[in-house]
Amino acid sequence: MEEIGNAVQKKTADLEHVAEVLITGEQLRLRLHEEKVIKDRRYHLRTYPNCFVAKELIDWLLDHKDAADRNMAIKLVQKLLDHSVIHHVCDEHKEFKDAKLFYRFRKDDGTFPLDSEVKVFTRGQRIYDKLMTTENYLMQTREEEGMKYQRAFVASEFVNWLIQEGEVALRSEGEQLCCRLLEHGIIQHVANKHHFVDGNLLYQFRMNFRRRRRLVELLNESVSLAPDSHESPFCLRKQNPDNPNTSFLSVSPTKEIKIGSAVRRCSMSSSCASSGYYSSSPAPSSSPPLLSNPKSGKGCDHVELLTVQFLKRPVTTEELLAPGAPYTKKTLTIVGDAVGWGFVVRGNKPCHIQAVDPSGPAAVAGMKVRQFVVSVNGLNVLHVDYRTVSNLILTGQRTIVMEVMEEINF
Repeated sequence: MEEIGNAVQKKTADLEHVAEVLITGEQLRLRLHEEKVIKDRRYHLRTYPNCFVAKELIDWLLDHKDAADRNMAIKLVQKLLDHSVIHHVCDEHKEFKDAKLFYRFRKDDGTFPLDSEVKVFTRGQRIYDKLMTTENYLMQTREEEGMKYQRAFVASEFVNWLIQEGEVALRSEGEQLCCRLLEHGIIQHVANKHHFVDGNLLYQFRMNFRRRRRLVELLNESVSLAPDSHESPFCLRKQNPDNPNTSFLSVSPTKEIKIGSAVRRCSMSSSCASSGYYSSSPAPSSSPPLLSNPKSGKGCDHVELLTVQFLKRPVTTEELLAPGAPYTKKTLTIVGDAVGWGFVVRGNKPCHIQAVDPSGPAAVAGMKVRQFVVSVNGLNVLHVDYRTVSNLILTGQRTIVMEVMEEINF
C-alpha cells in the first residue's frame, strides 16, 4: 500500500511540474509578444508568422536577468521545447540552439497537443480564473478539526457552484472533475489527508495560476506543497505563525531600523503560505527576521533589505483632494519582472504604499512608502480598499501605470 501511495504521489508531482512548465511558458509568451520579440519574420522569401530568433531570445533573457549565462538560458528554453510549449518552425531541430534559427510557441500556431492531462490543467485554470474574477462565497477562512484555513471551500458547495456555472451537469460529474483536479495537484484537502469527497470536507486551490513565475523555476523538478498566496503583488507574512507574540522589524536601505511587518517577494523556493499576517501595531523585537531574496539564490542566508513603514496618521480622500493640500501627484510606470512588482498596498479609501522592495521594479519607477494610490491603469481607486487595488494589479498586464500622491517635502 505504501508503494502504491508513493507512486500516486510521484505521479501527482510529475503532473504538477508539467502544469508549472505550461504556466511559465505562457507567461513568457505574453512577455515576448508585449516586447515585440515575437513577430512575423522573413527568410528566403518566405514569411514565418509569430516566431522568435533563438539567439535574440537568449540575449533578451540575459538582459532581463532571467538567466545567469547563455548555457542556463539554453537549458531553460530547452525545458519548454521538451514539453512541446515551443518548436522549431519547420520541426527540423529537436534541441534548442543558440543560433539564428526560428522557433515558435505552439499556442501561436495552434499545434499545442491537447492530451487528456493538458485538458485537465486548462480546465482547472479556467475554473480558477472564474473564481478569482467573480464575487463568490466559496473561498473563505474556514475551520476543520480545530485548525483555520484561509481561502478554503466546502466540497459540496464547490460542486454546487460547478453545476451553477455550467461546468458540469450532474453532481457525479462534478465529483469526478474535482478528483481529477486533485490528482493533478490543482486542489488539495486542507490537511492533505483525504481525496476529494462530495461532502463537508474543506479543500483549497494548491496552485495559484496567476503567480508570476520566474523562468529559473523550470530547472526545479520538485514543487512546493504549500498553497500559493493570493494576496498582494508580493507577500506580507508572519515569519513564525506558531508564536502569536512574534514581532517584526525591517531594515531599510539606510540601515535604520523601522518597526514594520516582515516582507519578502514571492519565489519558487519560498512560496508564500496562505496564512498572511497584517500587523498594525507590532512590538519591537530584539532582532530582525531573516528574509529570503529570490534573486540571490542564497535562501535565508541572505537578508533582503526592505523599506516598510506605517502611516503617521490616517488620511482621508477629502484631505488629499482639498485645495492647497500639502500633497503632490506623480505618475509611475512599473514594468513587473519575473518575480512581481515589488510593493505592498494596504489601507482603505485611500490605499497607501506600505512596503517597497528596493531592488524591485516599483522602486526603480520611483515608488515610495506612504504614497497614496490615486489610480491604476486609468481607473480611480481612491474610494476602494487595498484588496480591490491588489486584484486590479494582479489580474492586469505586466506593465501598470499608477498615479500616486505623496506629501510635499516627504
